[in-house]
Amino acid sequence: MTMKTAAKTAKEFDKRFDEGEDMHDLVDMAKAVVVHHGKKVRITLDIAESLVNDIDDIRNAIGVDRGALIKIWLHERVKQEKIASMA
Repeated sequence: MTMKTAAKTAKEFDKRFDEGEDMHDLVDMAKAVVVHHGKKVRITLDIAESLVNDIDDIRNAIGVDRGALIKIWLHERVKQEKIASMA
């Protein structure tokens, strides 16, 4: 059996994963952490149809759910704002 070599970069790791390579042997699950963000709260937003269409174009290109993409973007922006407010 051939030993797998570790990916030298995150880009290489992502490429190998995207190509369907089994990456389990390359990930140290002993250091994995589950993050619980607390109770979920439902919100409703009224957004221009053109913006929704733009979001859908992006999500279709990368293959994710609209809600998941928006949550990721919101999380990233809040993180940026927190960092900026500490500077």
